[in-house]
Amino acid sequence: MKAIKTNIASALKAVTGLDEPALNQMMEYPPNPELGDLALPCFKLAKTMRKSPQQIAEQLAEVLSALPEVAVATPVNGYLNIAVARSSFAKEIVQTAIDKPRALFSSQRGLGHTAAIDYSAPNIAKPFGVGHLRSTIIGESLVRMMREDGYNVVGINHLGDWGTQFGKTIAAYLRWGDEEQVKADPVRELFKLYVRFHQEAEADPSLDEEGRHWFKQLEDGNEQAVRLWKWFIDESIKAFKKTYALLNIEFEHYLGESFYNDKMDAVVDELREKGLLVRDQGAEVVDLSAYDMPPCIIKKSDGTSIYATRDLAAADYRHNHFKADTLVYVVGAEQKLHFQQVFKVLELMGRPYAQHCTHVSFGMMKYNGERLSTRRGKIVYLEDVLTKAITEANRIIEEKNPNLPNRDEVARSVGVGAVIFNDLKTYRVHDVDFRYEDVLNFDGETGPYVQYTHARACSVLRKAGFTEANISWQDSGTLSDTEWGLVVSLSLANEALNRAVDEYDPSIVARYILQLSATFNRFYHHNPILQADEATRAQRLALTVAARNVLASALYLIGLDALEEM
Repeated sequence: MKAIKTNIASALKAVTGLDEPALNQMMEYPPNPELGDLALPCFKLAKTMRKSPQQIAEQLAEVLSALPEVAVATPVNGYLNIAVARSSFAKEIVQTAIDKPRALFSSQRGLGHTAAIDYSAPNIAKPFGVGHLRSTIIGESLVRMMREDGYNVVGINHLGDWGTQFGKTIAAYLRWGDEEQVKADPVRELFKLYVRFHQEAEADPSLDEEGRHWFKQLEDGNEQAVRLWKWFIDESIKAFKKTYALLNIEFEHYLGESFYNDKMDAVVDELREKGLLVRDQGAEVVDLSAYDMPPCIIKKSDGTSIYATRDLAAADYRHNHFKADTLVYVVGAEQKLHFQQVFKVLELMGRPYAQHCTHVSFGMMKYNGERLSTRRGKIVYLEDVLTKAITEANRIIEEKNPNLPNRDEVARSVGVGAVIFNDLKTYRVHDVDFRYEDVLNFDGETGPYVQYTHARACSVLRKAGFTEANISWQDSGTLSDTEWGLVVSLSLANEALNRAVDEYDPSIVARYILQLSATFNRFYHHNPILQADEATRAQRLALTVAARNVLASALYLIGLDALEEM
């Protein structure tokens, strides 16, 4: 539909005095398909064209009557309702979806650009909880969508492997740790020690000082502290990779905060040389009061580094080493101020890429209405959630289709897909309340529903004896309303991807998948396919292939498997 909107805008720009982007933005999709495929409200044009909206709509209708893409343009109450010429449009959209479905999505707008996307970032020596799910799957979807849009994308897992928390974990291990217990289940045992440390510190505040002492020892290269820290990292990454494997995610780069330890001094020195560092209660900070922000701490009063210092060094590294001109940070909304400060300091340092730094924030993940807290032990292990979802999927398959081939593999795809889709269908800045009964609901707007829609299309094609070589668009001479509705849905793939990339929001693609699934299922229920006459059957099989291909491409973009049987 994007190309037709562009052609309409081009035809109307001379008459309206508006440019193509402005006219494109004004066009709407009518809520009732009977009104047409597109609508142009003419009310905003009344002032500049000095006519009533209805008169303007009538004038523009005459202009569009010469366009071959437009079947009819009807002025109604100040709106110009536009019906697209169905036959030629359907042929173009459906054949493209059959031959190269990805072309329906991508305009390759990012060619020549490199984006570094920082996402997931679990903390070493702490479990991979559902609280990290949002960053992980939003980030992975952005990686896939931006690659589809032509960007060279570098995915970076910025592991939380540095900071005072490691002093606390080392102190807790040395006080109460058992080496054999930790070796048996490293992350969970280390997490128990971390939680115990905070519980004991409430009664004995001196423990906090002990934790700070051990972090200082770590920064100073103390042999015992470094050995324990490296052990914690190795064991944690092994555990994390098991969870990533379930989610079908692979990272090119695991670059934790500690990777930038030897790169921070250059940043601090440059800040001093440029006169940007000032002393504030013993700490060294960049004063941001002129920008209505609190100071950005670069060095704490005890001389240790802080998140901002490492993020400044990391930004330079990503720009210089990976040649990234776009830096994306998929981190919770609670870090909004932190990234505002970091981006402003980069700008003050004269970094041209600072204007292309984006914090992709997202709402909080709650569990049954409660906020999760690693310090107090309120955490739900993501691996446990995924395992439970897979088990539930297997149970349902046993009830509905016990002879399904590759049953365990399908159960994994359905269970994990249910968890992912439950999150990604939600506008990313909204909070998500994680409840098993919602995540594992296999009816309604869910992952299993959209995966089953793809499987349904595959089933139709199997029964038809479909092969790739014998399917192409065959115009039967008529298109029912539900057939046309499917064509229109297919044509919206590019707009969905563009908006999702521009707004850094995978929910736009997830909602598009739901829309496409609904229009395919209406088409399926209202139009006999295998029993139709030869010409109609060929046309409907082509529509089925097109829907299958576009659904598969869209599901991949948000990290779901496109299943052929369920």
